[in-house]
Amino acid sequence: MLTKKQYELLLYINRHLAEQGVSPSFDEMKDALGLRSKSGIHRLITGLEERGFIHRLPHRARALEITRLPENQNGAAAPAARPAAAAFRPNVIKGDFRSGLSGVAVASPAEPVQLPLYGRIAAGLPIEAVRDPSTVIDVPGSLLGRGEHFALEVAGDSMLEAGIFDGDTVVVQRGDTADNGAIVVALIDDGEVTLKRLRRRGASIALEPANKAYETRIFPPDRVRVQGRVVALLRKF
Repeated sequence: MLTKKQYELLLYINRHLAEQGVSPSFDEMKDALGLRSKSGIHRLITGLEERGFIHRLPHRARALEITRLPENQNGAAAPAARPAAAAFRPNVIKGDFRSGLSGVAVASPAEPVQLPLYGRIAAGLPIEAVRDPSTVIDVPGSLLGRGEHFALEVAGDSMLEAGIFDGDTVVVQRGDTADNGAIVVALIDDGEVTLKRLRRRGASIALEPANKAYETRIFPPDRVRVQGRVVALLRKF
């Protein structure tokens, strides 16, 4: 299943390849879809690649190839030359990604922005975060700054002294670096994901809980990769 914007971008790329013999630039894709930032295009392309519709050729600029097209209601592949907006079919999930998870916020502070909700993340013992690209959450635009964002549901109580409780949803600004003392989503040994405060101790990295019942875990830097830092918190009462 594709969002409407993913569907439109896929058909635009396919049509451009057929007409020009080369994939469109990010600026061309941004303009064609009416987005204000290329970061939104990056996310749409990543989603299409994960679903097996396109393939990025390494070490080549503007190197995208279409691996398959979605099927229309009759089971036939959608025609490449049909305008993207007119080619939308009911088997596509409608989604408003005008924010594009972009470097420049495009929604006004009063407008909600849809962010992908990637499942539950441990704030106690690390668990593997579950990514579900079909699930999104509405977040006030005023909570978002620059860059790409996603949301994660918290499981556990190890960050309660920082005001983060079991069942909360945190908004994360994606990135591979963070300031010392920031609350981050950390990937440990490429298999476990946890929410902790980042501390650098010499050549080591400490993942520090905000609950005295839990111990700080210390790792060599090659075992920990920052996935993003927490910038907002959502809670239902």
